[in-house]
Amino acid sequence: MKKISKGLWVTLGIAAVFFMILIIVSSVLDLGERLRRIHAYVEYAFYGVSGILFIILFIRPLFSIIFSPTFSLDELFSEEENAKKNFSMYKKVAKNLLGEDYVKEEAKNLITSSMNDALQLKQTLSRVFDETIKKELNQMIISHAETVFVSTAISQNGKLDAIAVITINLKLIKNLVLKCGFRPSYYSLGKLSVNVLSTAIIAETLEDMNFSDIFPSTGANALAEIPILKTITGSFTQGIGNALLSLRVGIIARNYLFMNIKGMKKNQIRKLAFGEAVILLPQVLVESMKKIPSRFKSLFEK
Repeated sequence: MKKISKGLWVTLGIAAVFFMILIIVSSVLDLGERLRRIHAYVEYAFYGVSGILFIILFIRPLFSIIFSPTFSLDELFSEEENAKKNFSMYKKVAKNLLGEDYVKEEAKNLITSSMNDALQLKQTLSRVFDETIKKELNQMIISHAETVFVSTAISQNGKLDAIAVITINLKLIKNLVLKCGFRPSYYSLGKLSVNVLSTAIIAETLEDMNFSDIFPSTGANALAEIPILKTITGSFTQGIGNALLSLRVGIIARNYLFMNIKGMKKNQIRKLAFGEAVILLPQVLVESMKKIPSRFKSLFEK
């Protein structure tokens, strides 16, 4: 039953990637048809640029994730026999960490001194990942969530929001994998793909969300009906929702890499990820609000 479950998630993951491609292609075709009104060559040029960006922003990150070595940090807590069995993989991960600037010299020296002992290296990696790398990954998750917030708060198109969420979240997962030097299992990647797809679908539907549905008080409704404020508050709310969902995707990806979810039920995993995302959201909003003025300024610069 467990194998069937894993196979099912891998299948769902492949299907999710396929539907993400459909979302991107349909959005590009829709925008291309609008550009045809200007000139046919403008439409063709748009398709050409879109194809190049699709390869750079979607295909390359996807391949980087798929072809990265798989390694479960849960093995760091296995018995000595398993430590010897996975010794070669420990060394690969250790060498990757030794090349990272954010890893302190003290930690690097500890890793270097443990390179010849499987059990000791296992324990050292466990400590370094928990004390150093987790913080680095959290900063990366927050940074990508800021990009999602700014991009979708400024954008007034649900299809573009969906594309932004897909590409930014895919880039986030790729960067998390490259930072650790390994990827989660295909089973976990299947779950992550479904999460990214659902986040993109929500991002597209948020465009039609009514601000008064979230803040039903009379005062908020009155303010929300002012044309300029209605646009601003609507975009701001969409940005918050998309940033929150992107934080959740990043946290789930990090947890899969760290295997911090062993033995947990699905609803518990979702609750913990959502709870941590809510805690990190204020930091994302504060940093993002500092960047929005510069983004608007760049729109009017050559």
